[in-house]
Amino acid sequence: MSRIPLFLIFSILSTSFVSAQESESLYRYPVKTELSTKRAFSLFGPKAAHIKYDSRMIRAAEIAQNRARAHSTRRCWSYVKTALVQADVIGTRPVTGYAKQAAQELAEDFGFKKTNIIDPFKAPVGSVLVYGGKGAGHVEIRTSEGFVSDFKSITPSPRPLIGVFVKPS
Repeated sequence: MSRIPLFLIFSILSTSFVSAQESESLYRYPVKTELSTKRAFSLFGPKAAHIKYDSRMIRAAEIAQNRARAHSTRRCWSYVKTALVQADVIGTRPVTGYAKQAAQELAEDFGFKKTNIIDPFKAPVGSVLVYGGKGAGHVEIRTSEGFVSDFKSITPSPRPLIGVFVKPS
């Protein structure tokens, strides 16, 4: 009797398992498509959650995402400031030093509006989330994948949320 290699048995079984999953799944592998910018914009952009805001905030989220590191450098507000300026959401760089001061400065000096959103996961993409608590606080931008400042995270900061801010269009 010939011996069938174990890896061959495993590959045959896993192929049939994946095929069975494909037929039961709503995700159709043969017709999958990339999410176009226009489609992403309609799902996550300035009309998401019935909030109309400056579409350049989406660009700020992309800039922050591209510049972010894997771990915190304790410069969250600096990174968010840079992303907002580079995306032309704001014309000049904010001057406050602490992240928790971002709420007041963005609202008073740059025309941002505080939303009534209290769940960071429901914040629209591109919105700026400001947190208080001990020390300097924290600030981050909502992305389609999570949250970003000087580092990327799939979960929001555990600090107390001061507010979710957007710049009206």
